[in-house]
Amino acid sequence: MRLSHRVAAGVDSPMAAAYDGLRAAGGRRPLLDLARAAPAYPPAPEVVEHVAAVAADARYAAQAGLPHLREAFAADLRADHGGDVTADDLVVTAGCNQAFCLVADALCAPGDEVVVARPTYFNHAMWLRMRGVEPVVLEPDAALVPRAADAEAVLSPRTRAIVLVTPGNPSGVEVPPDELAAFADLARRHDLALVLDETYRAFRSTGPHALYAAPDWRDTVVTLHSFSKDLALAGYRVGALAGGEALRRQALKLLDCVAIGAPRVGQEAAWAGLEKAHAWRAERAAEVGARRAAFAAAMRERPGGFEVVALGGFFAWVRHPRRDATTPDVVMALLREQDVLVMAGTDFQDVDDATLRVSVGNLTDVDDLVARLREFGA
Repeated sequence: MRLSHRVAAGVDSPMAAAYDGLRAAGGRRPLLDLARAAPAYPPAPEVVEHVAAVAADARYAAQAGLPHLREAFAADLRADHGGDVTADDLVVTAGCNQAFCLVADALCAPGDEVVVARPTYFNHAMWLRMRGVEPVVLEPDAALVPRAADAEAVLSPRTRAIVLVTPGNPSGVEVPPDELAAFADLARRHDLALVLDETYRAFRSTGPHALYAAPDWRDTVVTLHSFSKDLALAGYRVGALAGGEALRRQALKLLDCVAIGAPRVGQEAAWAGLEKAHAWRAERAAEVGARRAAFAAAMRERPGGFEVVALGGFFAWVRHPRRDATTPDVVMALLREQDVLVMAGTDFQDVDDATLRVSVGNLTDVDDLVARLREFGA
């Protein structure tokens, strides 16, 4: 039976396409994989030890998440941001992407609109379009920071939410806390949701936001979280969302249909990381920060004509020198000629401004990368 004619058309995953391109690698030297957006290092030993101890328990967890994980994560959020966030505000999900999908489906119906800042995390845009929801692009300022004052002009009667990612994926840009407060005020005035994806929160360099301090934050603010990056648990598939009761109730109905609940072993791993690996978390965040700093220093002379446009969190947004070629072609040439794998900026926006996403959080040898960039641009 042929079903291809029944499958809805859509944009293929850019990440899958990037790794499909590995067959074009030159193979002259080891691959520098700077496309993947998750840490390459393993989880903390304390986490591995705890997972081994609880692996025999294969029961469903409570649907909203293991109570001890929700308590631990609520305490973690309070310690970071202050304000009033409790275990009851949280739903544990099978990763942050699932958290976004649940929230988007809870908030929107086909024909609605959601404001997303450029450059846009492609999974957000893909999911919205597959659900018949239109992503409306908010142009950032010259430093790639989205501004609440500019967002008002793109709102319409069909707008249901504003989505921000900070630190940004793909740009690395961090939205300042006062700007996040301005977005929350804008969303509150227009009866919209402000959906804040904080997947790379552990790697930020700016101060924390204070959104949970507002007494009515649950009426407007929804935050999305990942333990994949902070605790190096990508394969365990565990994340979370924080929001008001009505949103959580709808998210739980959706979750019941697609996964029942997040994997129990992943939740136990996340709890162990939060409770037992404080020093490890701090060391990994400092390590990623040091890699960012080394990358920034090495790129000041624009090796091979490559120029850093923005840098923060886990990523650098870099402009390439081959302006006479399309960026996807440049990505393939960089892979073929230098065995360097990155993501094209066109995977995250409709314009081709010669930009690339580089996962500097996974860059262990900046001198090697710089040498390859110089050779590519020669």
